[in-house]
Order: sequence, then C-alpha cells, then structure tokens
Amino acid sequence: MSATMSTIQQAKSAVLVLALCAAGLAGAAAPVPAAKQELVNKILQLWRIDAIGQSMLQAPVADAVQQARAMLQGRAAADKRDAAMADIVAEAKKFMEEASPITVGSADKLIPSTVAPLLAERFSEDELRQLVVILESPVKKKFEAMVPEMQKLLGEGVASDTRGVIDPKLQGLKERIGLRLRAAVTP
Repeated sequence: MSATMSTIQQAKSAVLVLALCAAGLAGAAAPVPAAKQELVNKILQLWRIDAIGQSMLQAPVADAVQQARAMLQGRAAADKRDAAMADIVAEAKKFMEEASPITVGSADKLIPSTVAPLLAERFSEDELRQLVVILESPVKKKFEAMVPEMQKLLGEGVASDTRGVIDPKLQGLKERIGLRLRAAVTP
C-alpha cells in the first residue's frame, strides 16, 4: 500500500511540475517580430530612458548639497562657509562622475528585459512608427531645447512677483528652523 501511495504521490508531483511548466510557458511573451523589435530599439535610442538613473542620482545629491548649504548658513564665517561649500560641491560632482556610469550601465542592462517588452506588447507596429516620428520631430527637439529657458523665465517671474510675500515667510521659516536646531544642539 505504501508503494502505491508513493507512486501516486510521485504522479501528483509530476502533474504539478508539468502544470507549472505549462503555466510558465503560457505566461512567456511571444517572440517579437524583427521589424517591431527594430522600432522598439529605435524608440529606446531616441528616448534616452537610460538617463533615468542619472536623474535618480541627481535629486538626492542636490538635496545633500542644499542641506549642507543650509547647515552652514549663519554657523560659519563666510570664508569658511564658501570653502566648505566648494569642497562639498566638488565631492558631489566627483560622486556623480563615478556613480553615473554605474546607473547608466544598470539601465542599459535592464531596459531590454523591462521596458522593451512593454513597448512591444502594448504598442502595434503602426503606433511604434508614430512614436518614432514624434521622438524624431524637429518641433519636439526645438521645444525641449527651450524648456530650460522657459523654466528660468517663469521661475524668475514667479520669484519677482511673490518676493514681497514669500521672502518674509521664508525668512521666518529659516529663523524657526534655526531656533529648533540651536535648541537641539544646545545641552
């Protein structure tokens, strides 16, 4: 009887393994036609999605530099503050130079198995061709080239327009933060 139970158990295990394999095969993506894959590759090249890693690095590095600047403000003599900030900015720049190739390499490694299959799955060849046209558009490139200038102009305008209201509030915030910092570090 125990030999029969063992055989039944083995058969159930074999059926389970076959079912899991079949499910895995059913979930596997169908091969992408060469023409469609070429379009996906072209979009990835034009889109420069691998720069996302660099963007992910820039935000925390910029925050760290800004926090350092805020910590030094009013706590160090101007010459020491400026020298320290020059060193901090140089360290941040060195970090970006060293870390950027790592994140770009990681993105380049992961894009073919993450983003490329999504594009191939969710867009038809015709839609991919349309995306290529959009990404290659001289109007898009012209617009993107203008974005920093537009952001700068808008930022300057908002700063000028709100300075009278925002600056006193910002100064009050800085003073309250300074008081809390002093209270926290004073024994």
